[in-house]
Amino acid sequence: MTSVPCSPTTQSTEEAAGFALAGRFIDAIAARDFDAVVATLTDDVAFRALLPRRVVELVGRSEAREMFDTWFGAAERWELIEAVIGEVGGRIHLRWRVRLTNPNVGPGTFVVEQQVYADPGVDGRLRNIALLCTGFLPEAS
Repeated sequence: MTSVPCSPTTQSTEEAAGFALAGRFIDAIAARDFDAVVATLTDDVAFRALLPRRVVELVGRSEAREMFDTWFGAAERWELIEAVIGEVGGRIHLRWRVRLTNPNVGPGTFVVEQQVYADPGVDGRLRNIALLCTGFLPEAS
C-alpha cells in the first residue's frame, strides 16, 4: 500500500518529481533490487542510519549498496507488506515494512520497518538520507 498525502492538483512540479522518485525507491525495495534502490541516490549521498545497536554513517552509492546487502542480501523470502510516501517540509518521507526469512538472522519469519527522510537533489536523485530501522523483529504467531 502506498499513501500519498496530497492530490495531483495541489502538487508543484518539484513535488510531483519527488513523489515519482520516492515511488521508484519503494518499487525497488518491493522488488528487492538494491541496484535500483541506489540508482535513486546521488553519487555522493550522505547516508546515516540509526539501527537498534549502532549508528552508521557513510558516503556514496556503493557504500549504501553494501549496507542494503548486509541487511537484506541473504533474505530468502521477501514481501513488502506496507509502504508510505510523503513529504515533510520539503523533505521526502518514506516508510516501508517487509516480512522476510533470513537464515543469517535466525529461524522463522521476521518483520523489519525502516523510515527515511531525504532531500531531493538537483539531479533528481536523493541525497542526505536519514534512516531509522526497527531491526529484525520475530513475527508474532
